[in-house]
Amino acid sequence: MSRLLDALAQYLATCRALGTKHHYPSTALRDFVAFADQEGARFVTVDLALRWAVRSVGVKDATRARRLGIVRGFAAWLHVTDPRTQVPPHRLLPSGQRRPTPYIYSEREVADLMGAAHRLRSATKLRCQTHATLVGLLAATGLRPGEALALDVSDVDLTSGVLSVRESKLGKSRFVPLEPSTVAALADYARHRDAVHPRRRTAAFLVTGRGDRLRPSATRRTFATLCQAVGLRPRTDCRRVGRGPRLTDLRHTFATRRLVEWLRAGRDLDRLVPTLATYLGHVGVEETYWYVQAAPELLQLVTERRTTDAPGGVR
Repeated sequence: MSRLLDALAQYLATCRALGTKHHYPSTALRDFVAFADQEGARFVTVDLALRWAVRSVGVKDATRARRLGIVRGFAAWLHVTDPRTQVPPHRLLPSGQRRPTPYIYSEREVADLMGAAHRLRSATKLRCQTHATLVGLLAATGLRPGEALALDVSDVDLTSGVLSVRESKLGKSRFVPLEPSTVAALADYARHRDAVHPRRRTAAFLVTGRGDRLRPSATRRTFATLCQAVGLRPRTDCRRVGRGPRLTDLRHTFATRRLVEWLRAGRDLDRLVPTLATYLGHVGVEETYWYVQAAPELLQLVTERRTTDAPGGVR
């Protein structure tokens, strides 16, 4: 068995341990490794990956880009243990459709964003508290931004510490338990909101400085401004806010952190990944796996666990 084929077997076992059920990537990677063996390659290079991705005739650009992306994930995992491995850069091949690479915030960056929110212009400080609370809520719960904006006061049970997420993506509803610190922060916000706007025109939990429900477009723009303020997006001289981390990346960060914490604590991923998928409102665990496939640290942690645990896989 070649070195790359042996590494592929470990990589696929790691992916399965994290819950992925997609069959195409494994088939494509076996074909790539076979191609690499024919080329006499002992490690992955950008040139090797690119030649394999484009060698099929009559396929769409999106398919070629997807093939290269599959190798990119494998190469990123390999690079952790073999620095000779070259990771193909993003957007090396054109594609008509791309899913943005998630940005994983550090705890310091989340705190900085909340601090920047508190410095927004607002006579009553309600706008400041609303956007700081939104960032903290997304980071603490992994909600989709749209789910947070759709919350009504009746959906936030501060006594039981539970959120009711109603008819979100694909019409799914679920209950989201909260940590005591999150409940306390939401209670502080609710008191300030009610003091500023005791008779609001909306049932929304999170409101603007004028007491209306937050609009998605305006919320995204304000968040982009916060990112500029803390150096996560470049400052511009015009009204454009540039490209950079997004609100939804707080959800990716939540999922990634939980998996890293569980792995480091020796927890049972076979049991906890489906639990996390349910918590996040995913249809299946393969959706949860997408959040971590761009984080080689997770794949490496699972690999280390598989080599040190007793026979039978990850515990």
